[in-house]
Amino acid sequence: MVRLIMGVKGSGKTKQLIELVNAAAKDEPGNVVCIEAGTIMTYDIHYHIRLIDAVEYKIDSYEVFRGFISGLYAGNYDISHVFIDNLCKIVGDDCGHETEQFLAWLDQFGEKNNMKFTCTISADASTATDGMLKYL
Repeated sequence: MVRLIMGVKGSGKTKQLIELVNAAAKDEPGNVVCIEAGTIMTYDIHYHIRLIDAVEYKIDSYEVFRGFISGLYAGNYDISHVFIDNLCKIVGDDCGHETEQFLAWLDQFGEKNNMKFTCTISADASTATDGMLKYL
């Protein structure tokens, strides 16, 4: 399952994500991971959440990101929910067809491995492609 949160900068996406992450820390049966570009949420999320700074791992494409998420799961089969803050900023790409393909891959990967994904994208929801709309 993939959930997508879109909105322009300053619309409250990260605040909403922090609330969802902290709720997941209490409610999720497995481990919860949060991936962000930087360390903005360090003091805002529950200490049980595994916070990953994507900049440290040089995730610069969706292909690399697919490998990174696959590696996370290979190292810990107990991950039940992955939160990704500012997806397009992490990979350094505009929100478009490649983003749509990545979200579809996340959906398939999540179904296969019983994982949920919640992603934020800093862009107006009206710019979402048809394939992205089903995750909003």
